[in-house]
Amino acid sequence: MTNLETQLSKFTEADWLAAVEEMQECVHAVDRDALRIWFRFYPLDLRKYIANADDQAVAMQGLAMQGDFDLANHIATSHNFLFGHRYWPAVKCKIEKIAGEYKTEDALLLDIIKEVGIAVAEKVKADRSNVNAISAIGLATLAQVGLEAFSAANGEVAEPKGIMSKSPDAIVAERAKDDSQGVLGFLKSIDKKYSVAFTACDYSGKFPVVENQQVTHAAAQDRSQAWQEKDGRCWEGPIPVECTAASCGTCWVGVIGGKEKLGDVTPRERRAMITFGYNQPEDEKPFLRLACQTFAHGNATIVIPPWNGVFGKKVRGNVEDIVLEPNTTSAKRLREIVKEAVSGE
Repeated sequence: MTNLETQLSKFTEADWLAAVEEMQECVHAVDRDALRIWFRFYPLDLRKYIANADDQAVAMQGLAMQGDFDLANHIATSHNFLFGHRYWPAVKCKIEKIAGEYKTEDALLLDIIKEVGIAVAEKVKADRSNVNAISAIGLATLAQVGLEAFSAANGEVAEPKGIMSKSPDAIVAERAKDDSQGVLGFLKSIDKKYSVAFTACDYSGKFPVVENQQVTHAAAQDRSQAWQEKDGRCWEGPIPVECTAASCGTCWVGVIGGKEKLGDVTPRERRAMITFGYNQPEDEKPFLRLACQTFAHGNATIVIPPWNGVFGKKVRGNVEDIVLEPNTTSAKRLREIVKEAVSGE
């Protein structure tokens, strides 16, 4: 283990999350929630729990894990929804350079992130607010996967396209807009039409949604691609879904634009998110949602994680009773596994 890895190994998930919050004013608005979302998509506590298990496959089964949780398989793409993703080559290069020669002992986590951010900003001639988020993610990735896997990962990124080719301010402004309702749009009440833009590790796109429509229902109507070939959890549309009743956790998403235009979180969603362990903030309009419980009232931009699970009981230790809503899931076997994960048996 290199000096930098040793230093980073001292920090807990709580330390990382605290650093992310303290960094917020130093991160451009385009990446503030995106940074928070990344650290929920790749929680350190869950990774440690699985890594320390005698049988990792059994441990993952006991947490009702689906999809691909291993960050080592997404090192170069896990952050593709950040504006700062374009600076990944420079961040990766800088971290590899300092990994073995890092000398400072007991350095503060924010100071390590700051060191990388300053160097990268200078190298790519960018404002530090645009590179701080990807610098933190790069260091957290190293801490989780180790230098060998980190160095072996792709160090290149594709040229930004579409909205991501614009400036940070322009992206924020674009995400805040709603689709035009036409010249008589002001007369519409229930027939307003919007769009949900989505990004996953290996695909992206946009689907239409109407006023007060459930996001997963709108996504299921998108038959434009063979979604299940891209992600085996995608039975209909680009958002993975099993039950549509907040009982499986499959459809959790991060919201990087338009979270204020989504419906409030219901008590059912609150209880389920605790059970799943996803660390949903207590805000009325949080950046983590269950898409099957979320209703649209405007355009939104979401990020789809490559996995889902139920780990609140065994990893977070904050689930006292089985709190999932019963009776409505169509996936009977998954229901049984989820119950086992919640009970801790």
